[in-house]
Amino acid sequence: MRTRWGEALAVALGLFTIFFSGWVLNLGSMQASSILVGKVPVSVKAQHPNVKKPSMAESTVPKWAQKTVSLPPLRRGCHLVTSKIVKEIEQDLSGFKCGLAHLFLQHTSASLTLNENYDSDVRDDTETFLNRIVPEGSSAPWKHTLEGPDDMPAHIKSSMFGCTLTIPITNGKLNMGTWQGIWLCEHRDHPTSRRVVVTLNGI
Repeated sequence: MRTRWGEALAVALGLFTIFFSGWVLNLGSMQASSILVGKVPVSVKAQHPNVKKPSMAESTVPKWAQKTVSLPPLRRGCHLVTSKIVKEIEQDLSGFKCGLAHLFLQHTSASLTLNENYDSDVRDDTETFLNRIVPEGSSAPWKHTLEGPDDMPAHIKSSMFGCTLTIPITNGKLNMGTWQGIWLCEHRDHPTSRRVVVTLNGI
C-alpha cells in the first residue's frame, strides 16, 4: 500500500516539476521579448553612427573678419569706390551667408555715404550743395584756420555725412540696392590716401 502511495506521489511530483519548468521558461521568454522590444530604438540608432544632425548652435556660430582698405588720393569731391572696396574684401566676404559689413573711415576731413551709383552728375551736384551750405574763405566765420581755409569746412562736412556705413551681407555679397553705391567724399583741396577699416560679422 505504501509502495503505491509512494509511486503516486512520485508521479505527482514529476508532473508538477514539468509544469513549473514550462511556466518559468515561458515567463523568461516573455521578459526577454519585452527587453528586446525596449531596445529596438537604441539598436536602430546604432546602425547609423555616421548620421549627425547639426545643432542650432553649430549652424549659427558667428564669425568675424577685418581688413583695412587703402584708397588712393582723390580730388576734392564725391567718388564712387564700391568696386575698389569689394575687390579688397571679396575673399573674406564670400564666407558669409548672412551678416553685416561695417565700414569705418579713419579721417576727419573726408566722409562716407551711400548714394546713386549710376549718374556721375549726382556726385557733382552733391559737391555743389556741400560747398554752398558750408562757406569757406576769408568771409567764413571759422576760427580753426591753421591748416588752411578748406580744413574747417572739411571737418563740418565730415560730420554731416559721417565716417561709418553698415551694409547687410547676403550669400557672400554686399546686399545693396540696384542704384546704391559706396561714396568716398573728399573735402580737402590737397587730399592724401584714405584708410577704411572694414569689419565683417555674421554666419
